[in-house]
Amino acid sequence: MSLESEAGLSGDVLPGVLSESLHAELVAFRRDLHMHPELGNQEFRTTAAIKERLEKAGLRPRVLATGTGLVCDIGMTEGERPAVPLLALRADIDALPIPDTKSDCSYRSTVPDRAHACGHDVHTTVVLGTGLVLADLHAKGLLTRPVRLIFQPAEEVLPGGALGAIEDGVLSGVGRILAVHCDPRVDAGRVGLRHGPITSACDRLEISLDGPGGHTARPHLTTDLVTAAARVAVDVPALVARRVDTRVGLAVTWGRIESGHAPNVVPQHAELSGTVRCLDLEAWRQAPDIVHAAIDEVATMHRAKSEINYVRGVPPVVNDRGSADLLRRAMAARRGRDSVESTEQSLGGEDFSWYLEQVPGAMARLGVRRPGERIARDLHQGDFDADEHAITVGVEMFTAAAFLDDEGSTPQG
Repeated sequence: MSLESEAGLSGDVLPGVLSESLHAELVAFRRDLHMHPELGNQEFRTTAAIKERLEKAGLRPRVLATGTGLVCDIGMTEGERPAVPLLALRADIDALPIPDTKSDCSYRSTVPDRAHACGHDVHTTVVLGTGLVLADLHAKGLLTRPVRLIFQPAEEVLPGGALGAIEDGVLSGVGRILAVHCDPRVDAGRVGLRHGPITSACDRLEISLDGPGGHTARPHLTTDLVTAAARVAVDVPALVARRVDTRVGLAVTWGRIESGHAPNVVPQHAELSGTVRCLDLEAWRQAPDIVHAAIDEVATMHRAKSEINYVRGVPPVVNDRGSADLLRRAMAARRGRDSVESTEQSLGGEDFSWYLEQVPGAMARLGVRRPGERIARDLHQGDFDADEHAITVGVEMFTAAAFLDDEGSTPQG
């Protein structure tokens, strides 16, 4: 079934609609997380809050071996081998090292230079809410398949906390995994979906340039590192872009350049750091060699010694067709076929991709734009916020997916 085809639903009402009281509780939970953001691998308060609420619902979550993050099964006992593959729902729980700049918000961050500016508090609340609804349905004998909740730490820390979670066994017995990511360009009440790549590969690049400095009156006797750094900043992205097929979208973008302390002194050291992003998996595998060669060429031309730290990040998130269609059918069941819109592949990186190297799955872009909001508050900005109606939308989409997923993919061993 294509993303553009009919939903093919029977018209029966699926269980799992969120009550007003639970929505209110989840909004309060999200706001509490928003006020107390924690960086990757430091999410101890967040982990404790999730664990306490799941246990209150009669569930038995397990904290991951790293000390933060949790995994929790619904519909099966601890140690039981599932009769059918598990459907896993993943949330990321960490925040960003940036200040919360919202001025008209009662629940802004209380932690200096820390903010949930990527919507992970929303992702966490959606998966928690889904777990609470499914636990209640299981207690009533209505849950038709086991579901696993994964609350993953350190998504923002390359190469991503997903690798540690996978090593800790969160995919054992899983046949499919689903996730959402907030999208401030999509209206609340809607989601964006696509088959194939939906995000891009993302690596981190750090460069040190060194050479003999001196007086700016005699630059010919020095290695002019300011000029060298400027040429690396300008020429390397251009060279890299010309050494691959332009359709793969291999792009170097700088976030920091630093050199020198005085206007009349040629410095002996310069630094640049940025990211390498790529739309194509095969081109991503070749990217380190291409980038290294371009940097060496430009640095050598300016008589600068270069030291390169190329930090591997994450591959693209590639949505499995069946999983993307499952999310589309789930949204159609809850809010009609028009609640899903096609979305483009972005150059943003996401460590959800590591799960999809192991099992099929898909990520949806969860609309969080408020009605009538003309200018979206972008991700990774200090004023980012979300329309909290998106929490209900995400919970009801995931609960519908749990009932509609009847394909029984082969579980991870």
